[in-house]
Amino acid sequence: MAPPLPKEKGLTLPQECQDFVHSLKIRGKYALFLAFVVIAFVFIEKENKIISRVSDKLKQIPQSVADVNSTDPALLLPENASLLSLSELDSTFSQLQSRLRNLSLQLGMEPALQAQWGAAGKPSQQARAGNRRHVLLMATTRTGSSFVGEFFNQQGNVFYLFEPLWHIERTVFFQQGGASAAGSALVYRDVLKQLLLCDLYVLEPFISPAPEDHLTQFLFRRGSSRSLCEEPVCTPSVKKVFEKYHCRNRRCGPLNVTLAAEACRRKDHVALKAVRVRQLESLQPLAEDPRLDLRVIQLVRDPRAVLASRMVAFATKYESWKKWLTEGQGGLSEDEVQRLRGNCESIRLSAELGLRQPAWLRGRYLLVRYEDVARRPLQKAREMYGFAGIPLTPQVEDWIQKNTQASRDSSDVYSTRKNSSEQFEKWRFSMPFKLAQVVQAACGPAMRLFGYKLARDAASLTNRSVSLLEERGIFWVT
Repeated sequence: MAPPLPKEKGLTLPQECQDFVHSLKIRGKYALFLAFVVIAFVFIEKENKIISRVSDKLKQIPQSVADVNSTDPALLLPENASLLSLSELDSTFSQLQSRLRNLSLQLGMEPALQAQWGAAGKPSQQARAGNRRHVLLMATTRTGSSFVGEFFNQQGNVFYLFEPLWHIERTVFFQQGGASAAGSALVYRDVLKQLLLCDLYVLEPFISPAPEDHLTQFLFRRGSSRSLCEEPVCTPSVKKVFEKYHCRNRRCGPLNVTLAAEACRRKDHVALKAVRVRQLESLQPLAEDPRLDLRVIQLVRDPRAVLASRMVAFATKYESWKKWLTEGQGGLSEDEVQRLRGNCESIRLSAELGLRQPAWLRGRYLLVRYEDVARRPLQKAREMYGFAGIPLTPQVEDWIQKNTQASRDSSDVYSTRKNSSEQFEKWRFSMPFKLAQVVQAACGPAMRLFGYKLARDAASLTNRSVSLLEERGIFWVT
């Protein structure tokens, strides 16, 4: 149950808002922040009836988050769904941030929030002069995003963060409903903005246990960011302590968030990977922020391959699928199929928006298929860097050459070291045809958009001479 909200002079909390706040399952200091998001929705409903329009458009979008491996909520989007209402919520959301800051001073939450919004209630980090780029790799789980993210992680002048939104998902739990869906999108977007501006303090209220004096041993997958494992962020002189997510090649002691933020500001560019951003349209305020030069790379993969990979990596979540396959009786529940369809539709709607190139996104969006990266990694890396406006260094080229020629038995399910030319079609020879049929039926529109061919029968599914991939040029329009 959410903690009670403090009373502020002149602020009366409607009963429906109180009920909604207590329906949220949130923990940690940031509960107050989310409560104000909810208040925003109620006030807007009272004055402009916006909440009803948001709920109509998003009412089929469950936002429950199960566990660390569950970055795959059911998104049952109606065809031609839109998130235009998010922009309508922005002004109210921004106004409530200043009110939250005033309350945070009273509650002793001031240090982290002071760093986040600055003394005047505005983000304190100024964009670096020159040609600094801010790259967001937008994907879903098991699409090869960790591998592609390494293309930016390996470049010395890029500050790269691996899945920082993991902490938000683990701390904030929304129940089903359209308003909650819009609320989660706003929270993710706001945190992303601050991280791209090198304000890493924004993560502190979400990390559990909470950092002490801006020191933490619990930043998720710290070792997947070279910038967090090199000097001066890495402080090997600190005595050895327990680190849940330690650096791969050296022990650094607790992460000093202040040193990490300073390192971010010293780098020429910032890049991060996120599998929890569902709607491209929610990023419009970031693309229009004059402090950012945002470039969004949306990574997609054949949904048949994605499902095959998830059934291995997240085995316990797919017991019903496996039971259906082995027992051969009955069928999958409608909820299971709808979850699959919803995920594909969410990806398709974002890609269609990006490919339409609205004014706010023109020159800022690139669609990349994992299969093309796997077949031609160096070429695709050059295209991504060219799109981002960042020179590709020999350091990255060397890493790609070494890590795409791995032996067959050296690539585990979470590895970024692949024999990429063989890996991308491996799923075809382990997936039963009836499972492929389910995916094809649920994800047909997305597969057609991205150029994934349907398998007509079991023989064509396992026949290497039959390509299931249409050749496509670069998905980028300037």
